[in-house]
Amino acid sequence: MDWLFGKAIWVRCALNMWPPFWGAGIKIETLSDDFRYCRVTLKSRWWNKNANRTQFGGSMFAMTDPIYPLMLMGYFKNRYYVWDKAGSINYIKPGKETLVAEFNLTEAKLADIVAATEGGNKYFPEFEVTVQDKSGELVAQVKRTLYVRAKPEHRNR
Repeated sequence: MDWLFGKAIWVRCALNMWPPFWGAGIKIETLSDDFRYCRVTLKSRWWNKNANRTQFGGSMFAMTDPIYPLMLMGYFKNRYYVWDKAGSINYIKPGKETLVAEFNLTEAKLADIVAATEGGNKYFPEFEVTVQDKSGELVAQVKRTLYVRAKPEHRNR
């Protein structure tokens, strides 16, 4: 997988062709070259609506699923194990149109990860992301907990 994280555009293109994203109407619109910013959209289509004719909640949750782990994998390259550990979503209002989620890796969060994983320690950073409609109204709040640990050859002992 090292080749995939060589350039952000490769990750963006691969995710946009990935069947779970493509089929759900999820698209990575932007992924910065340094992997620190990502913008994801979820289009409203007849096949991703629920019985109330609004966006299916599972698709809203899915649009946030692999993003932070992949951003960290791209930022840190091959130095860390990164997995999704837990997630929760709080639905605020029905999504009736294209939805947007923006992801940011701050300098402070990256420094926390590096400091917490020194010596090979496991770390479980939490990230929050909002899902909004095109007018900026809050539709859902998502919390993601990751598992991060330096690979053995990159641990300070």
